[in-house]
Amino acid sequence: MKIIIAGAGEVGFYLSRMLSQEDHDITVIDTNPEVLGLVEAHTDVITIQGSATSIKTLRDAGVASADMLIAVTQLEEINMLSATIGKQLGVRTTIARVENSEFLEDKCAVNFGALGIDSMIYPSELAMNEIVWLIKRATARNAFEFEGGKLTLLELTVTESAPVVNKTIIEIARTYSHLNFRIVAVVRNQQTIIPTGDNSLRRHDLIFIITDTAAIDEIIAFTGHEKIKIKSIMILGGSKLGFKTAQRLGHDYQVKLIEIDRDKCNLLAGQLNKTMVLHGDGRNIDLLVEEGIESMDAFIAVTGDTETNILSSLSAKKMGVKKTIALVENMGYLYLTQTLGIDTVINQKLIAASHIFSFIRKGEIVLLMNLSDADAEIVEYVVKPHTRITQGAVKDMVGFPKGAIIGGVIRGEQSFITVGDSELKPDDRVVVFSKPEAIHEVEKFFH
Repeated sequence: MKIIIAGAGEVGFYLSRMLSQEDHDITVIDTNPEVLGLVEAHTDVITIQGSATSIKTLRDAGVASADMLIAVTQLEEINMLSATIGKQLGVRTTIARVENSEFLEDKCAVNFGALGIDSMIYPSELAMNEIVWLIKRATARNAFEFEGGKLTLLELTVTESAPVVNKTIIEIARTYSHLNFRIVAVVRNQQTIIPTGDNSLRRHDLIFIITDTAAIDEIIAFTGHEKIKIKSIMILGGSKLGFKTAQRLGHDYQVKLIEIDRDKCNLLAGQLNKTMVLHGDGRNIDLLVEEGIESMDAFIAVTGDTETNILSSLSAKKMGVKKTIALVENMGYLYLTQTLGIDTVINQKLIAASHIFSFIRKGEIVLLMNLSDADAEIVEYVVKPHTRITQGAVKDMVGFPKGAIIGGVIRGEQSFITVGDSELKPDDRVVVFSKPEAIHEVEKFFH
């Protein structure tokens, strides 16, 4: 595909880096020569310095023959205008990153498709949905559901007292043979490993497990954890994300929100009728204690400052909060937070990129997610007739990359974990865990 990315910020950089590993013709547009230089240094793409709303710049990028224009600058006005102009100039599909939730509401009176904008990505809404899901699956560091819960991917840390410490994957499978699960990845010392049966688990390993609903509680137990129940939540930061999260969680939990800006605090208090809104500096430990952080079940830090989110979450964890979630927008901190003790970190840019990928790789792929804690992707494919993946048992798939593993299959109303003898059939929904460099080879089996 010929793809134009407008904006070489962190979202644009991440997209260009990932897409450059595949067979795509990528052009990146930005006004800043320094960020373009960074893109050139780390990716094999074409860069053009100029405005994404310039007709000349878009034409120089080949917009008339492009399959897709992805506008992800930091200004939604530029993104929307760029998509509109690009559509008029001939690009097939446009995606714009926006920050106004009104644009995505069903009651919105504006037909953005008629303006040339085929799809809009709202990172705050996507991040809020992920936070709500994480609260519902609080014991796991992360959790992802497929087809309404027919399969679940759990991300868990192996504790020092876990029964599976120093056991091989084969030994674990035999001990818990009554459960349907498969360990599809292990992250150790910032390295992502697609394990074989001979690999063993160690203390503090971060593991990814595909399973069904019935096995979740026992899997949580054998990794050394106790199931967490959430009743009370403290949110730090009255940003768009903080507001939307409090608005959603306030219906089911007791929620307190702390905001440092007094005017914003007053505004939020008038809009969040099921949330206690407090004015104060969340970096002040005395304030957190005064507001009862020690009795909270969950702490969600979503201020605009990554360092504040990390430090306040660490303080909350030390004071006994069961589940901590921190918004970490600085990509360089993502792997570092694994060793600090924060339960879960989220990154709006990675979340947005995952949804954009679903447009780029549409067809056999129905879902793609990028993971902040692992150098890997989760992909859900629909199996087509006569593709390589249907030509025998999984263990006999010659050339299937070692950097990927088939975790589970959903067939109609049934789901099962794949083993070597499993055979895939047309219309199966298949969950694959893959390192980025292996995705291109994996896709050959599904085309």
